[in-house]
Amino acid sequence: MHAGGVNRPVIDLALAPELRLFAPADRRGAHVALATDGCSTLGHAVESFGVPLTEVGALLAGGHPVASSHVPAHGESIEVRAVARPQAVPGAPLRFLLDVHLGTLARRLRLLGVDAAYESADIGDRALAARSAAERRVLLSRDRGLLRRRELWAGAYVYSDRPEEQVRDVLGRFAPPLAPWSRCTGCNGVLREADKDSVADRLEGGTRSTYEVFAQCTACERVYWRGAHHARLEAIVAGAVAEFGGAAVPAP
Repeated sequence: MHAGGVNRPVIDLALAPELRLFAPADRRGAHVALATDGCSTLGHAVESFGVPLTEVGALLAGGHPVASSHVPAHGESIEVRAVARPQAVPGAPLRFLLDVHLGTLARRLRLLGVDAAYESADIGDRALAARSAAERRVLLSRDRGLLRRRELWAGAYVYSDRPEEQVRDVLGRFAPPLAPWSRCTGCNGVLREADKDSVADRLEGGTRSTYEVFAQCTACERVYWRGAHHARLEAIVAGAVAEFGGAAVPAP
């Protein structure tokens, strides 16, 4: 008998500190004795322990790098590192898909010019993961189960529930190019400059008489100008550009 029961190998699992929040509450120490079935892969064992593979970087067995397909042996020491930052996403332009719970994050990414599609309705985990694959978008979510879907093309866990920290998390992890004020915060479409006469029928009287500079979405035709909330939005943009770089483009 092995320590985990009849013919059940036990491995010494060491999770990176930032990954321990995914482990069961009573098993978040620096080292954990984890029983395996002797035939499943290391990737399966780590995921079964609660850690989405989207968050896993290098895997080491006895100090040597191994693939997630490695089958751990009894007594083996396994180290699970967090994904490296910034994280490269090969094979497609860097684009995101956010689940129904991340609407504020989606709008702030769009404000910074980041391509961020968003599902405002709960279409189900399977359909969301399938859209990620079909459109080659990195799915952002706080739903661990969703990030384990086999249909998923690429994904990332959003660690905070505060929009300010969520933006910093995504920008720090993926380093997307920033182009502030270039996307519609409502639909993710691309903005273009618009003269006042061309959008006059979409403006209320007070706006027409107060503002002269406008932009319009090429997809949904929503009109933008420097309104009452501009100072707050400008502060968000300035902070992101200062920390993560990007074009200091003036707002419309």
